[in-house]
Amino acid sequence: MKTKVSILFYAKKAKAAANGLVPIYTRITINGKRIELSTNRFVEISKWSTEAGKMKGTSEEARSINNHLDLLKSQIRDAEMELIHKKTVINTETIKRKLLGVDERARMLVPIFQDHNNKIKELVGKEYAPGTLERYTTSLKHTIEFMQWKYNISDIDITKIDHAFITDYEFWLRSVRNCANNTAVKYLKNFNKIIKLCLANDWLDKNPFANYKAKVKEVERVYLTEDEIQSIINKDFNTERLSLVRDIFLFSCFTGLAYIDVKNLTKSHISYGIDGEKWIFTHRQKTDTSSRIPILPTAQFIIDKYANHPVCINEDKLLPIFSNQKMNAYLKEIAAVCEIEKELTFHIARHIFATTVTLTNGVPIESVSKMLGHKNLSITQQYAKVLDRKVSDDMRILKDKFIFKETKIKKSGAL
Repeated sequence: MKTKVSILFYAKKAKAAANGLVPIYTRITINGKRIELSTNRFVEISKWSTEAGKMKGTSEEARSINNHLDLLKSQIRDAEMELIHKKTVINTETIKRKLLGVDERARMLVPIFQDHNNKIKELVGKEYAPGTLERYTTSLKHTIEFMQWKYNISDIDITKIDHAFITDYEFWLRSVRNCANNTAVKYLKNFNKIIKLCLANDWLDKNPFANYKAKVKEVERVYLTEDEIQSIINKDFNTERLSLVRDIFLFSCFTGLAYIDVKNLTKSHISYGIDGEKWIFTHRQKTDTSSRIPILPTAQFIIDKYANHPVCINEDKLLPIFSNQKMNAYLKEIAAVCEIEKELTFHIARHIFATTVTLTNGVPIESVSKMLGHKNLSITQQYAKVLDRKVSDDMRILKDKFIFKETKIKKSGAL
């Protein structure tokens, strides 16, 4: 996009002096954004031509002021041309710095990225989860490694980041880092946030992501069938730790809560809902959206089972729970013992709740979305896939309707 710079001189009546003189200002507009600078010249308002943008007449005073304005206009155009020759972004900030003689220091990517990460670090536990900070920290690390690989540099002026930089970065992520499609797209999405930050601050005039398109591929989400869930429920484990992990996993299967949200639950999160039954009222840590979940009998049984557990009593927890890493490790043991040939992780419990527990049993997807704490229905659709059994049940209802209609038609003698 070609940069459009327009210059206007005007008398600023709002700043009229006590002697009646009005200061003359110059307004520089660049692609719709503008700055206003004083020309250090004053004029009687009656002697100013708004249409011409200069002082009326040919008096000595008029010639002096108008010559000064012409000189300023030339300086602005010279500054514009110098920025073009230096291949520097032309915007209100760069023009202003050039006109005022301010030292032009390049804005480098790494300090901007690091400052962004530092702010997230300060807000961990308030607005961001620890995992968010970890993702951006890794993104910055990858960005630096890419620049060293491609350009043999450890930092870059943000104005030098272009479409080629983005596509080469994507290539590096996929080839050198061997990232899968969705992982590469997520790293670039994190990087794009930094670019958007620069654009919002007018540090960049052009978006290097403007012509870049990347699509997240739909992932086949793992879930357990009713029979597989029942096999876990019925299994007697020899160790207390596996029994505990099984119970907490099942609790998540019947509530749809993520690991961190189960860990954060206390007895105060349980209250009576609109139907007079017990519900869980909480907020998802990941998105800070509310989740209101009626407690199913299986979930209530697990809550009652651990009500007097030392961890629940001493730490005011609804359930005792290991670290996420240990939970996932023990779930692999459970899968092996139960002869389930699927990679079992704690997060799969949310998939199971959305599919096998709710959607398959006729719970509307809007209700499932509300209980999962999703911000929009499209997110739920990724979790709660419509299973073959549900399709079969729905089509059987439709088939029965057609059979009924055909029977009525035959009885009427139409066929």
